[in-house]
Amino acid sequence: MKTVKDRFLKYVSFDTQSKDGVEEVPSTAKQLELAKFLAEELKELGLSEVELLDHGYVFATLPATTERDLPVLGFVAHMDTSDAMSGANIKPREIDNYDGKDIVLNETLNVIMKVSDFPFLPEFKGERLIVTDGTTLLGADDKAGIAEIMSMVAYFKEHPEIEHGKIRIGFTPDEEVGNGTKYFDVEKFGADYAYTVDGGRLGELEYENFNAASGRVTVNGVSIHPGSAKWKMKDAIRIAMEFQTMLPVYEDPYCTEGYEGFFHITEIEGNTEKTKLNYIIRDHDADKFEAKKALFAKVGEFLNAKYGEGTVEVLIEDSYHNMREMVEPNMHLVENAKKAMIELGIEPRVEPIRGGTDGASLSYMGLPCPNICTGGMNYHGKYEFVSVDAMFKIVDLLKKIVLTYSE
Repeated sequence: MKTVKDRFLKYVSFDTQSKDGVEEVPSTAKQLELAKFLAEELKELGLSEVELLDHGYVFATLPATTERDLPVLGFVAHMDTSDAMSGANIKPREIDNYDGKDIVLNETLNVIMKVSDFPFLPEFKGERLIVTDGTTLLGADDKAGIAEIMSMVAYFKEHPEIEHGKIRIGFTPDEEVGNGTKYFDVEKFGADYAYTVDGGRLGELEYENFNAASGRVTVNGVSIHPGSAKWKMKDAIRIAMEFQTMLPVYEDPYCTEGYEGFFHITEIEGNTEKTKLNYIIRDHDADKFEAKKALFAKVGEFLNAKYGEGTVEVLIEDSYHNMREMVEPNMHLVENAKKAMIELGIEPRVEPIRGGTDGASLSYMGLPCPNICTGGMNYHGKYEFVSVDAMFKIVDLLKKIVLTYSE
C-alpha cells in the first residue's frame, strides 16, 4: 500500500512551476501533467465524480457511508510550485533520525542549511526529514498537502465500515501566482465547508491572512548619450531606485512579523529608457492595507510632479482579502480542527498567515475555508524541507476532522 511519503515523492517528480504575469490558467502547461495523473489516481482509488475540468482543476467525490444528514466537507490543495526557484529535476533526499545539526544539502556547491540561520531546526531532532539537493525547491508547498489528502481518502476507501459524510476533493493550479481560484466553480464543488491543506509546521491552523495586492510600476525615462545629457537625460533606473527608497524602510518583509504588513519588491528590470518594478503589498488590517496602497500611489504622484507627468505609471490590483471575516461566523471549522489536533496529541498553533491561500478567496466566494498544516518548512527555496513524521500525523488529523463532523 502506498504511504503518504511514497505519494509525495512521486508528486514532486512533476515540474509544476507556475509563471507570474500570465493571464491564461494554468499559466504553464506542465501543471496539467500532474492534474491528469491525480485524476487517474483518484479513479484507481475508487472515488466517484472524478473530473479534470477546464483550466486544470481536479474535482472528485468520496461518497458518504451513512444516510445521516451530515455537512459536505471539502479538502483543497494546489498543484503548482513557486516561480521563485526551479521546480524541475528535484532530487529529494531523506534524512532518517535527524541529529538536529547543520544539514549539508550540496557539498559540491557548499549549500548548507545551518542551525544559526534556522534556529528551529533542533526541534526536529529525531524526525525523518526530506530535503533538497540545494539546487531546487522541494515542492512540499503544496504537494505534501496533496499527498496527505490522497492518503486520507485512500484510508476511508479501504475502510467502508467507518461512517462519514460526503467528502469533496479539489486540486487547483496557479495558486502561487494568485489565480488558484480564478475559475474554481464553488457551486459545482458542492461543499458546505472546506479546508485548504497548505500550511507549514505541524499544528499550524490559520483563519486569518493578509489582505494582498500587486503593485506594478513602470518608469518611463529618456536615454541620451551621457556626454551631452545635462538637463536632457531622464534615467529610469535611478528614478525607479528613488521610488523604492521613498517607501517606509521598516515596512519590509525583513523587518516584519506577526500582523505587521509590508511592501516587497519582487522584481526589477530595465534600462535608462524604461524600468519596471513589481511589488506585493500586504497587511492583515484592512485600514492599514488601504493606507499602504494609497501611499504607494502617492509616491508615483510625487515623482511625476518632480520629473514630469507620465514618468511613473502605477498599477495596483487587489489579489485577495483576509478570510477572517468569512470564517468567524463558522468558527466550528477552527474549533473542530483544534479538537482533532488535541485528541491526537498535536499542539494547535493558531496563527495568522503571513501570505495567502486558495482558502482566502474561496471564503469570499461563499465556501468558508481555513488552512491546515502540511509539515513543510522554508517554502519557496532550496532550504525547503518536510517532516515525514508530521505528514503521517497530518493524514491522521484529516481523518479525525472528518470523523469529528460525523459524530
